Amino acid sequence: MKTALTVAGSDPSGGAGLQADLKVFRSFGIHGLAVVSAMTAQNSEGVDAVLPVDTDFVERQLHALLSDIKPQATKSGMLYKKTTVEIFAAVLRKYSLNNLVLDPVIVSTSGMSLVEAGTLDSMRDVLFPLSRVITPNIHEASLLSGITIENEKDMKAAVKELKRMGPEAVVITGGHLSATAADLYCDGEIHVLDGSRMEGEYHGTGCAFSSAVTALLALDYSPLEAAKRAKEFVRNAMEKAYHPGKGMAFLHI
Repeated sequence: MKTALTVAGSDPSGGAGLQADLKVFRSFGIHGLAVVSAMTAQNSEGVDAVLPVDTDFVERQLHALLSDIKPQATKSGMLYKKTTVEIFAAVLRKYSLNNLVLDPVIVSTSGMSLVEAGTLDSMRDVLFPLSRVITPNIHEASLLSGITIENEKDMKAAVKELKRMGPEAVVITGGHLSATAADLYCDGEIHVLDGSRMEGEYHGTGCAFSSAVTALLALDYSPLEAAKRAKEFVRNAMEKAYHPGKGMAFLHI
């Protein structure tokens, strides 16, 4: 059985974060590995608090795991600290982990910051060039590219700018931009991944999309085919979503 690693925050509700990543990996027949980079107090209504894991302990988790098991693909979610980003980049190089999917988690749906000062710059400088695919949403892409995305023209400019920063491919997920919920994929050439907007609020869609891309890369799909199949996977999970709590719907994974 192939393996995939997620380095991400813990969501006690199980709807996002590393808990959701592991469920997605399993649904693709992939054995999931997980390194905890942060702990959160959250539920279906939002994030109440974040406690980042000490960088030294994140590093110890990574070395202990990777000295024994080498995953076929790796995903990073919430890294929170600048020093964690830098250590993670060094570990990726040391163990030659090439299939990195970077989900740049920056702000929660409820508006809480999920990175400390300086983390975004470090992410751009040291992780983008090591990434096979990065998967920002509209808001994250705006912050990372410096381009305010208000329409499809802005989205195309942002995806080109992010590609210029070093990743092999960029997917901007556009679920909140238009009725078509089109995503833009760029590996030098731009591809439009069409869809349709679904009403309601859903917890963990970004986590599910990026972890599905990770699983599919582990299964030797190309980045473009992985993005297309991951979009379909998330759509199917949204169609079967359920409400375990008072707030957002949870994907059926």
